[in-house]
Amino acid sequence: MKLQLALDVLSLEDALALTRAAEEWVDRVELGTPFLLEYGMEAVRRFRAEFPYKELLADTKIMDAGRLEAESAFQAGADLVTVLAVTDLSTVRACVEAAEAWGRRVVADMICVADLEGRARRLKEAGVHGIAVHTGVDQQLQGRTPLSDLSVLRRAVERAEVSAAGGIGLSTLPEYCAQRPDVLIVGGAIASAPDPAAEARAIRQAMTRWEEKNL
Repeated sequence: MKLQLALDVLSLEDALALTRAAEEWVDRVELGTPFLLEYGMEAVRRFRAEFPYKELLADTKIMDAGRLEAESAFQAGADLVTVLAVTDLSTVRACVEAAEAWGRRVVADMICVADLEGRARRLKEAGVHGIAVHTGVDQQLQGRTPLSDLSVLRRAVERAEVSAAGGIGLSTLPEYCAQRPDVLIVGGAIASAPDPAAEARAIRQAMTRWEEKNL
């Protein structure tokens, strides 16, 4: 399993500093949607320049103009972009075409999708490289978690990277590891910790221990 660090509501300089501190323990850095709304593609360029060998995901949540928006992020240095799974499949395919041209990848964000299993299959047919189970902040406030959705998608999708996001932290880690996602996305649990680097290390080590016992 990979550990993806999600950066959402930090300043650009604080996000860079946090990533420097936690870099050893995370496999991929996500520049979250609020972060991109604040700092744009300049943030992608800054992160690519400072972390040239770290996987970088731009959480663009593309809904239209798929090729244009995906290419903008790829040109800035992103390895992966996200497209909203609820959008038209023509937009998804346009993102995939851009990714293929640049040698990059597309992740479909399943937030607010009703038919998870059916949509995931159609997205895979459209060529996406990954599927992200995502319980949004507003949904989390209503008590929802990604666990049940993750179980459904793990059964439905083969040969596509499956990731999970939505309130994941050290205390809930075993439940998520048991569903065997390819990527666990952790944001606030690391960013808001008194010592973010120590928290990232603890989560990475807990993931490794679980894998050693169960895989």
